[in-house]
Amino acid sequence: MNHDLYIARRLKLHGGQQKGSPSLTVALVGIVLAVVVMILSIAIVMGFKGEISGKIMHLDAHLRVSNAALGIDENYATVNGREVREAIVGDSAFAPLVESVSLIADKSAILKTDSDFMGIIMRGVDSGYDWRYLQSRLIEGVLPDVSDTASSQQIAISKLVANRLKLRSGDKVLTYFIDNSIKVRNLTVSGVFETDLDAFDGAYIVGGIGIVQGVNGWNGDTGTQVAVNMSDTRHLENDGYQLYALLAQNTVQHESKNLFFVTTTHQNNVAFFAWLEMLNMNVAVILTLMMIVAAFTLISAMLMIVLERIRVIGNFKAMGATNGTIRRIFIYLTGKLILKALIIGNVIGIGLALLQKYAHIVRLDPASYYMPYVPIHLSIPALVMLNVGIIIVSYLTLLGASHIISTIKPTATMRFE
Repeated sequence: MNHDLYIARRLKLHGGQQKGSPSLTVALVGIVLAVVVMILSIAIVMGFKGEISGKIMHLDAHLRVSNAALGIDENYATVNGREVREAIVGDSAFAPLVESVSLIADKSAILKTDSDFMGIIMRGVDSGYDWRYLQSRLIEGVLPDVSDTASSQQIAISKLVANRLKLRSGDKVLTYFIDNSIKVRNLTVSGVFETDLDAFDGAYIVGGIGIVQGVNGWNGDTGTQVAVNMSDTRHLENDGYQLYALLAQNTVQHESKNLFFVTTTHQNNVAFFAWLEMLNMNVAVILTLMMIVAAFTLISAMLMIVLERIRVIGNFKAMGATNGTIRRIFIYLTGKLILKALIIGNVIGIGLALLQKYAHIVRLDPASYYMPYVPIHLSIPALVMLNVGIIIVSYLTLLGASHIISTIKPTATMRFE
């Protein structure tokens, strides 16, 4: 049996007092607050990263195939959707990894109502487009029908655009496409969505690809990009290289004149993902500060525990106990405080996180934070690692602080009051 642990269990934190020491209570509260802050910091940052990266992943292609001449001329830099699809389907290794393939055609336009106008990008999509996210964010009306047999002039617009132009589902809006000549289409608003991502809501309207193809005089296989969404997004960089090599090989085999360029959603949205990476630094700073606070609090707690039992330490030494044995006893004893603080801190921290996750008590300005409330994501592995880290740091802190016991002399402690 571990005699050090047995003695530590028999001792009380408050040194036999009926009421706990105020200093130990303050230490307990300090450690609990540090644990709560660390849990909430990790949960909030993981929530932010998950929500924003999820929005971007749904609104932009995982892999974007474009013409290598993109940016030279809008009408010249086009891609052949049929050629890309055939290359993907024809590869037995890559095809099973793909979730969806969609031909997209983007074109600048101006929406005009009787009272206002607004510059926008018309995003034309085909029947392979993944509408699931926009469907979940639809707040009014229905999504436009973009099936192969559809010839409708329907579009879906964001709430931001709808509010500015005072449009509702069912309204018609004049859309001016300005190229070498001005072409006008009278489009119908079929639905209104809200993603809270201004980079999309304030820039795009979505409709059938036939609208843009008709304006540009393109055939049904022509667009400005091909959106390739993968079933697993954890290896997009490698998937991008694999798709690029596949398309290059297909170009050589069929002696095609097209030269494709493949980019990932991370490359297309560098600013967003760089901002998300900066959040990791914020969490690291918060965790470091809270660990330092908890460490100093533990040192103070151990000193108080030692001072309250200084005569007990003298008795132990008088009976022949070594400094190492006494140090272990007091490390175990202070460990009771740590364990209690961890349990209380986890209960409060996880409880507050779950309350925010399901009740959305703390609200945000969507224009600044891209979402209407503070997002929460609780990860069991992250919580386990955090608690293990706290225990390790606490043990190392107590190991150092317990050296004070070796300076206590039995002859002095026997007279201590």
